Amino acid sequence: MKLSKIKEILPALDNVAFQLENGVFVPENFHVTEVGQISKTFIDCGGVIRKEKVVNFQLWNADDFEHRLKPAKLLSIIKLCEEKLGIEDAEIEVEYQTETIGKYDLEFNGNHFILKNKQTACLANDACGVPSADEKTNVIEINSACCTPNSGCC
Repeated sequence: MKLSKIKEILPALDNVAFQLENGVFVPENFHVTEVGQISKTFIDCGGVIRKEKVVNFQLWNADDFEHRLKPAKLLSIIKLCEEKLGIEDAEIEVEYQTETIGKYDLEFNGNHFILKNKQTACLANDACGVPSADEKTNVIEINSACCTPNSGCC
């Protein structure tokens, strides 16, 4: 979800709620401790220089059980960051700590925000020698076709 989308959604909400993909809700007394823009420049395993830019929200739970972040307050935090930091309309990445700090993509299901699990991936499959799913299937089919017990191929 891009920053512009959350800015469209927030005014229509009564409360801000985040839920993990496994169904567990972030406790309603969470704080948004950071909003900013993160830029990452890196080289993938194929030697290609890449750049990423995300808007980062950091969620934190405190022992402040009476705290409730209202949509208008989150919107004002976002607007302040746009004014003071010049953050762009980029995809939102949410940091939230469970066993360790996790990074999540953000979606909205019509009622609350969903923290979508992120996955690592090779960005240069053609350069690092990892076979595609089709190639793996073909190898399995070839091996199972000719290397059956007593086939004489092994």
